[in-house]
Amino acid sequence: MMDATRRGFLYGLGATLGSVALTDLLAAEASSGAGPSGEATSQGPLASKPPMFPARAKNVIMLFMEGGPGHMDTFDPKPELTRLHKQESKLTAGQETGFKFFVGSPFGFRKVGQSGIEMCDQWVHLADPYVADELCNYRGCQAESLNHPEALFHMNTGSRLGGDPALGAWTTYGLGSENQNLPGYVVMTELALPQGGAGNWSNGFLPPHYQGTRLRPEGSPLLDLASPSFKTRQHQRRALDELARLNRSHLESLGAEDQRLMARMESYELAYRMQTEVPDLIDLSKESQQTQEMYGLDQSETATFGRQCLMARRMVESGVRFVQIFSGGWDSHDYLERGHTSRIKSVDKPMAALIRDLKQRGMLEDTLVIWTGEFGRTPDNNKRGGVYSLGRGHNNQAMTMLMAGGGVKPGAIVGGTDELGSSAVECVHPIRDLHVTLLHLLGLDDNKLTYFHAGRYKQLSQFGGQVIQELIA
Repeated sequence: MMDATRRGFLYGLGATLGSVALTDLLAAEASSGAGPSGEATSQGPLASKPPMFPARAKNVIMLFMEGGPGHMDTFDPKPELTRLHKQESKLTAGQETGFKFFVGSPFGFRKVGQSGIEMCDQWVHLADPYVADELCNYRGCQAESLNHPEALFHMNTGSRLGGDPALGAWTTYGLGSENQNLPGYVVMTELALPQGGAGNWSNGFLPPHYQGTRLRPEGSPLLDLASPSFKTRQHQRRALDELARLNRSHLESLGAEDQRLMARMESYELAYRMQTEVPDLIDLSKESQQTQEMYGLDQSETATFGRQCLMARRMVESGVRFVQIFSGGWDSHDYLERGHTSRIKSVDKPMAALIRDLKQRGMLEDTLVIWTGEFGRTPDNNKRGGVYSLGRGHNNQAMTMLMAGGGVKPGAIVGGTDELGSSAVECVHPIRDLHVTLLHLLGLDDNKLTYFHAGRYKQLSQFGGQVIQELIA
C-alpha cells in the first residue's frame, strides 16, 4: 500500500504543469536549508519566462468599458446616419423587434493630431496631439454574442460559456511575472462587478496561480495587508514555515497531485511578500501633486478611474504583467447623450494621462494599452412607450477599439464599418484573431501556448486564428 501511494504521488508530480509549484517550493527550501525563505526567488509558477520569439510588448493595461460604447458616438463618425436621424429603419441588427428609427450621434466629430485620427468632441484630453498620435483605432472587429455576460466572457476569455482562462491568465501562464512579490495579473473594478463577475478574470482550467487578483475599489485594496500589532514579521515567518511543513506532509498523504493545495501553499508565501511591497505600491501620495492632478485625482468625476489608471502605471512599472480596469455604465439603450457624455468625461483625462505618463517614462513602447468594450451599438433603436427614446441596441457586427504602444501602429485607423455603422466591412476579423494578435505582440504563439485539459490541448483562441498584421507597426 505504501509503495502504491508513493507511485501515485510520483505519477502525479509528472502529470501536469501544476506540479512545478511544489517542485519549486521544495527547491527553494533545499537551497535555503531551512524552509521557505519568504524572499523573492527565480523559482515558482509565476517566475518570469522568456517569450517564444522577440516581443514588441512585455506588459498589458486593458481598459474595459463594460456595456458596449457606441462606435459611431466615440471614434467612428457616420454623417449618413446623422442625415437619417429619426427616420424609420428597416435594419435587423440588434435584439429588439418592432418599429425602429435611426439615431444620429448627438456629438460632433473632428480630426486630431498630425495623424488626423477621428474622435467625437467629448474627448478633450485624449485629443491632445501628444496622445492622439499614439493611438491606433481598429474598426474591423466582430463579436459573436449580443448578450452582455456571454460577450464579456468572449472578449475576456475567448469563450462565450465562461469558465475558461482569461487573457491575463494566459499571458502570465506564458510569460510569468517580472516581480515575484506581486501578483502577475491584477484586476480593478467599480463597486459593482461587471456582468459575469470573477469569471472575467478566472484562471479557468489553468493552475490556480494564474487567477487575476482583484483590488477592492474602496478602503484597503487588499484585506489584511498589515499584520496585527502583536505579531512581528519573524513570528509570522515562523508560523508560515510551520504551516508549509504541515501542508507538504498532507500533500504527500494524498498520494497524488492537488493543485489547489499547492496553489494555496504558494499564495501564503506570495501574501507574505506582498505585505512588504504592496503598501508602498498603492500609496499614491508618493506621486507628485502635478501627476495626481494630471490623472484627475482632484476631480470627483475622474478620481476613481484616475486612481486606477495611476495604480496601473505603478504596477506595470513594478513588474506586474497584466492589469485590467473595468468601467461600467456604457450600455446606453436610452438617454445616449447624457450617458456617454458622463462616461467619456470620467475616463478621458485618466486615459490621456496614462498614455502621456507611459510615453514620458519611456514605457509606452513595450506596454500595450487597450481600450475596448464587449461589442458595439446599432445605428437604430426602438420607439418605446410612444415616445422617442434616443439610444442604441447591442451590435456584435461592428465595434471600435483603441490601442497604443506595445508595437501597434501609432496614429492609424485600421478597418472600417459601413456608412451607417451597422457592420464591419474592412479588415474584418473575429475576436479570436484579436486575441492571437495580442499574444503575438507579447511574443507568444497561440498555437504553442497550450494546456492539456479534458482530453485535448486547449488554447486562448479555442481552435486557432490569425494575426491581424494591419495593426502591427
